[in-house]
Amino acid sequence: MTTTEMIETTPAMTPSSHETFATDNVPIKAWTRGVPFEEEAKNQLRRLASLPFIHKWVAVMPDVHAGLGATVGSVVASRKAVIPAAVGVDIGCGMMAVKTSLRAEQLPDDLKPLRLAIEAAVPHGRTDNGGRNDRGAWGEPPATHLAAWAALDAGYQTIVAKHQSSGHATRVNQLGTLGTGNHFIELCLDEAGAVWIMLHSGSRGVGNRIGSYFIERAKADMRRWFINLPDDDLAYLPEGSEHFADYLHAVHWAQEYARTNRELMMQSVIAALRGLGTLPEFTAHLEAVNCHHNYVSREKHYGESVIVTRKGAVRAREGELGIIPGSMGAKSFIVRGKGNPESFTSCSHGAGRSMSRTKAKKVFTLADHAAATAGVECRKDADVIDETPGAYKAIDDVMAAQADLVEIVYTLKQVVCVKG
Repeated sequence: MTTTEMIETTPAMTPSSHETFATDNVPIKAWTRGVPFEEEAKNQLRRLASLPFIHKWVAVMPDVHAGLGATVGSVVASRKAVIPAAVGVDIGCGMMAVKTSLRAEQLPDDLKPLRLAIEAAVPHGRTDNGGRNDRGAWGEPPATHLAAWAALDAGYQTIVAKHQSSGHATRVNQLGTLGTGNHFIELCLDEAGAVWIMLHSGSRGVGNRIGSYFIERAKADMRRWFINLPDDDLAYLPEGSEHFADYLHAVHWAQEYARTNRELMMQSVIAALRGLGTLPEFTAHLEAVNCHHNYVSREKHYGESVIVTRKGAVRAREGELGIIPGSMGAKSFIVRGKGNPESFTSCSHGAGRSMSRTKAKKVFTLADHAAATAGVECRKDADVIDETPGAYKAIDDVMAAQADLVEIVYTLKQVVCVKG
């Protein structure tokens, strides 16, 4: 969706299940009943709600947890200002899922060759500090990827012409690649036994550079204008200021890069599975969803044109399909939005972390991780302990907390998981 698309919300038809927290400025409405809501995240949200341009309230999704400046799992509608940290540095990060004609019974008993084929087809992870020999980037990008970059290049050149240090050297080589952390590629089964391909990634290094660059520009503007904030990471760009329009253009471009990145990876995964020779012929894209969950858009809510930033949240207009993944060993969901205006037509983007990566590495053992991912063909080594299911909230509780935001269309269970 472009940054100029206008959306008007309509009254919700289902009873709300949120809790409202009063602040000195606008309230906080949180869909967090039955799920952990850490005090640090609450304090971040209170600071966010204190800003003078917040429209109506701050909406909080059930996967909420503390982030950089703005809380992950937050939806902010603002009047004539945008907070770059409320989007974050993984601009356009999101999900893509396609349903195939393959059936569960057509998959081999040994799923490891499928995982290895996917890992060989899509660069993932990070080595060489992201340098020339980084295994998470293409040494020589495929022709299809170069053609996709050609469609993005003009927009990129417009950005770096004015903001040279927002550029990234491996912008082409990382297109169609997975990355690290919680990014993944999975093969899943729905309730009827159909095979789905699902993946999670964003705008990679170039989006990170753009996000980081404009967060710093916003901080510099706050210092220049002697504006004191409750948190420096809540620095904002007012409409009409030097960097406002440039940021919206850059973030929209990064969102398009992210969407293209997911589409190229999906093409690579489908080709890899077909190339194995062990699966029957199959079609893909019987149903497909490609949605952001870190992004900016112009929308109309409660009669006013506002800038909506979703950081760890998915747009859920009435009838709109979205994806809410669980952890490596849990269920995921294809959902249909109910268009609840109180959440600014949004829902959660996943289960949400219940503990930091550092704590997860201290708390869980390799045996814990192996037990939690039993039945899933995935890595079970120390480098993925921070992504073990126990580090995340219970996805069933998260879904129950937002029953008035979305309805479940498909329930997916992964059988293969590739992590960066």
